[in-house]
Formats: sequence, structure tokens, C-alpha cells
Amino acid sequence: MSVKPNMQLMASYNQWMNRAIYQAATQLEDADLREDKGAFFRSILGTLNHNIVGDIIWLKRFADHFTTLFCLDGVRTLERPARLDSELYADFNDLQDMRFHLDLVIIEMIDDLTDGMLASLLLYKNTKGIAHSQCFALVLQHFFNHQTHHRGQITTLLSQMGLDVGATDLILTIPNQIEL
Repeated sequence: MSVKPNMQLMASYNQWMNRAIYQAATQLEDADLREDKGAFFRSILGTLNHNIVGDIIWLKRFADHFTTLFCLDGVRTLERPARLDSELYADFNDLQDMRFHLDLVIIEMIDDLTDGMLASLLLYKNTKGIAHSQCFALVLQHFFNHQTHHRGQITTLLSQMGLDVGATDLILTIPNQIEL
């Protein structure tokens, strides 16, 4: 069985949840977004930036590996973030624009992948310069899981501020196969 449908599901879920997170966050003042809440990346804005940093780092690795994925051409022109806690976007609206753009790039990338590409080995160096060779489909699973992990932190921070993101369960995006 192909793993591509699972990756398409994860890309769709990723976009859906990012939109819900950002919609909730738009209700906050800038100072609230920046307030140090004791989270690993300090604030809501810091954690949202970190997810984009992580995505850019990984997408650039994917672009280097799959030079024929033209949907990643825009990613190729982005500067590689210097640190995992880099604040790439101080302005929330700019951050949101990049998030929504990257989500579309991710969906297009997944749609363009073949089973052979998913089964290939991704050769890359991590941020500490250590070389890795890992199954690309499994790396993609990590890619999506990383965002889910930090979105969980963000939903907690938003909840502590009285904001409800709504349902976050992946099951809600899985098509029901029962015919009525």
C-alpha cells in the first residue's frame, strides 16, 4: 500500500490546524503574543516562528534532495534560519502569510511525490552538522509530527489565555467510509 494518502492526510490536517491556531491567535494583542509564558520557545509568537523555522530547514533539505520538485523553487530562495529559535517574523500578519504560504507548498509537494520518492533515502546533515540517511517517508512523518507537537504547546498557551482553538483531533479529517 502506498503511504502517499497518509502524507496527503497529514498535509491537509496540518493546514487545517494551522488555520485554526492562527485564527485564535488573531484575537490577541501583540503584547500577548510576545509575552514569555515559560514555554520552550518562550511565547506564542516564538513557538509559531519555530514551526516555520523547522519547516524551512526541512523543506530546504527536501528541495536539495529532489531537485525536480519545482514546487519547492520558492523555498530554495529562502535563507536557511541560523538558529531553531530564530524570530523570522516579528509581525504576526507577516508570520501568518508565510505560514499559509508554506502550508500550500507542503500540500503541493506531497501531491507531486511518487511512491519511489517516498521510499528513497534522504541524505542530509542536521543543524549540528551530523550526517543522516533516512527513509524519506519516515522523515516526512517526523516533519508533520514536529508541527503537531508545537501546536499542542500553542493550544495550551491559548487556552490559558481563555481562547479555544476547537477540536484538534486528526480523526475529524479522515473521510468516513460508511455509505448511508
